[in-house]
Amino acid sequence: MAKIQKSISDEICDYLKKQKLSPIPVQTLNEDMETTRYFGGDLKEFIAAAKTLGAKGIFVETLYLEEDEFYYDSGMDDEEYMALYGNENCCDGQCKCGKCESKKSKKNAKDDDSDVDGVWFEPEDLDGLDLTLLKPEMAKYLDRIGEACGARLTVPGVDHLEVEIFADWYDDFAELVDEASEAIEINPTDTLKQAQAMFEAEEAELAKAEDKSVKKIAVHPPKGGKKASKKK
Repeated sequence: MAKIQKSISDEICDYLKKQKLSPIPVQTLNEDMETTRYFGGDLKEFIAAAKTLGAKGIFVETLYLEEDEFYYDSGMDDEEYMALYGNENCCDGQCKCGKCESKKSKKNAKDDDSDVDGVWFEPEDLDGLDLTLLKPEMAKYLDRIGEACGARLTVPGVDHLEVEIFADWYDDFAELVDEASEAIEINPTDTLKQAQAMFEAEEAELAKAEDKSVKKIAVHPPKGGKKASKKK
């Protein structure tokens, strides 16, 4: 019988027990209601700090790889985007906020025909872009969606001390995400062109594969000349 491999969360819990600390599994903490202090050291240093604070147990929240991590996120929500680009003259022609001219200049830059394609992008315009088009190596992690990739450890108290520990494979994945995101933020226009070229190449390969499959079926019809029954 094959040995079941422990998740990073299970390994952390086992380690906490060896350090005479009780792991306390939790779903999530209410971030809006609790004061959190983010720890800057590693796991061993965090445990030492927890003991110094007199902790008897530690909350352990398992973290999972999510599908949306494969898509670019500028961090700007729709409301912020509209505030920046949606209304270029928010003060009805009499600027009181000091931002109207900045908005106009950004809009003019977007509409400037001096660019090769006449289009100029900001990173936030590429929100939702599939990062595997920029880093094809990321595709190998798609099968890990929903898998435990780390754990968030929290020392209970008035001020919660918190640290996140991740599996090695997730650190490699996160590095690819950072590299792709950085490329978008440095030059979103060129990055989008690269993504479009990769997408078109993948579509061409897919169409070629489907064409070969159709030809193969045509050359090798079912034996016996039986007709497929129709479902009513």
